Amino acid sequence: MRLWSLHPRYFDRQALTACWREALLAQAVIEAPAKGYGRHPQLERFRSTPRPADAISQYLSGIADEADARGYRFDRVKIAPYGVMVDRIPVAIGQLQYEWWHLMTKLERRSPEVAALWEDTRVPQPHPLFMMIDGPVASWERRSSTPGR
Repeated sequence: MRLWSLHPRYFDRQALTACWREALLAQAVIEAPAKGYGRHPQLERFRSTPRPADAISQYLSGIADEADARGYRFDRVKIAPYGVMVDRIPVAIGQLQYEWWHLMTKLERRSPEVAALWEDTRVPQPHPLFMMIDGPVASWERRSSTPGR
């Protein structure tokens, strides 16, 4: 499961649709923790909020907003309604940089034209639910290799 901290504007079609599906799975797991990926480390930051279900719904809304901007049709009915807007969740610059390296590595292989659009970006923006703070890669992150960027 990969719930990107990055703004979805940077995603190619595959990353956007995968993030949508995985966030829907995360929503189901948060609503019924005994199922599936209930202890997945990427869910920690949503569970650390006072209202985890509202947080994941807002996350999904951000993904759906990007899909709308591209003319895709993601079924917003699948997003559980949220009662209140949650405060933005902190994400460390180190985490964003790691995810940026990870995404760019994927894009360079899979969608070089999308990678080229963002190649000069050094400090990517977070998903609208997140707020950038100083800090290292998150403790819950499972690193696949060391970033070379």
